[in-house]
Amino acid sequence: MKNKAKGMYFMLFITALTAFQTRATENSRGVLQEPLAKTYSGTVIDAETRDPIVFANVYLVGSSLGTVTNADGEFIIKVPSTETSKELGFSYLGYQNYVVALSDLKEENNVIRLTASVVAIDEATIRSSDPIELINLAQNNIRNNFSVEPWRLVGFYRETVKENRNYVMVAEAVLDVYKSSYRNDFDFDRVAIFKGRKSGEVTKMDTINFKLQGGPKTSFLLDLVKNPGGILSEEYIEYYDFRFAGFATIDDRDNYVIEFDQKDNIEMSLYKGKIYIDAGNMAFSRFEFSLSDKKIETANNELVRKKPMDMKVNVLTANYLVNYRITNRKWYLNHVRSELVFETIWKKKRFNATYVTTLEMAVTDRDSMDVEKSRYRRQQASSADILSDQVTSYQDEDFWGDYNYIKPDESIESVINRLNRRLRWETLDEVEE
Repeated sequence: MKNKAKGMYFMLFITALTAFQTRATENSRGVLQEPLAKTYSGTVIDAETRDPIVFANVYLVGSSLGTVTNADGEFIIKVPSTETSKELGFSYLGYQNYVVALSDLKEENNVIRLTASVVAIDEATIRSSDPIELINLAQNNIRNNFSVEPWRLVGFYRETVKENRNYVMVAEAVLDVYKSSYRNDFDFDRVAIFKGRKSGEVTKMDTINFKLQGGPKTSFLLDLVKNPGGILSEEYIEYYDFRFAGFATIDDRDNYVIEFDQKDNIEMSLYKGKIYIDAGNMAFSRFEFSLSDKKIETANNELVRKKPMDMKVNVLTANYLVNYRITNRKWYLNHVRSELVFETIWKKKRFNATYVTTLEMAVTDRDSMDVEKSRYRRQQASSADILSDQVTSYQDEDFWGDYNYIKPDESIESVINRLNRRLRWETLDEVEE
């Protein structure tokens, strides 16, 4: 407990959108079963430039199994031994899909080269260039394009905190999720932590303890199709200027691109970004957005829940990504990422620092079995939970077993090893004392 006495808690509640309303639930460990699996890993790159492709979709064709590449374009996917005769698919915004038989892949060091796609829109598919009309069409088609039945999802979740350039916390979890129907506005997603672990250099943060609050829950609140919040809800959409910005390809499908930013006369902190709408069935397929520069200085109170009274906190940037994927003519939440950058100024302690916080969630599997069991589980995650307080420290390198997860960046892997060594020595020192 000696670390706690050195400074006050600095809790960051990563709110996805200012209008989101969260409901309190409890944390849990579920009863998911680990199947026997074969592991494949590699890197996804641009075929021409050889640059890594970040956050590309990696999925087992014809199934709900999948993951995403990390910040270095690297992936790792675990395929049940009964499915190794199938194909693996790779896709990313602006690139042609690539499909390869698992039998043609090595277990490690695969290099997947994606080729940039050329947008060639058939005039017959162009419904309109009016952005509001396109958004309205997509909203009116939500019940046709997204599941009207609830599902049980398995998701991999990671959150990190960097102080200046150093990682000071890494926490991960496998999530057991009840994903509510897109038809029912009164039902909501429920998230339970099945398995988790953490690593953190707690002694380095001897002035403040920086913690993320409600991350696993927040990752599902970022589902803008289900929770339109401070962008697409009726009470907020009039606060934005929208502009038709042409077309793009995602998963070899044509998409309308709509850019938006908050209006100049709006005094609250809202967002700017891009909305992607599938041209074939008018489904929301992707959102990229960030806090608008126009009123970002007013966002501090929205994102910081607790801090020392004489500390100044400035939000520098806040970026969000929400991806969906189509399977059997229905669209499903696939990948969510949030990155927030804060500057802290504490004159009394002569302490200044910049913090980069990230949360990332990838849906790795989906099933219609035991949905009600998942829905009514007593213990589920809430927006008040702090994941790093609820999971144990890194110990076993094979901790995840056959579960799919996002491959860590090399920098994160190295920092985990360093933090683990430091934590082990601290534990020995405490025992000797």
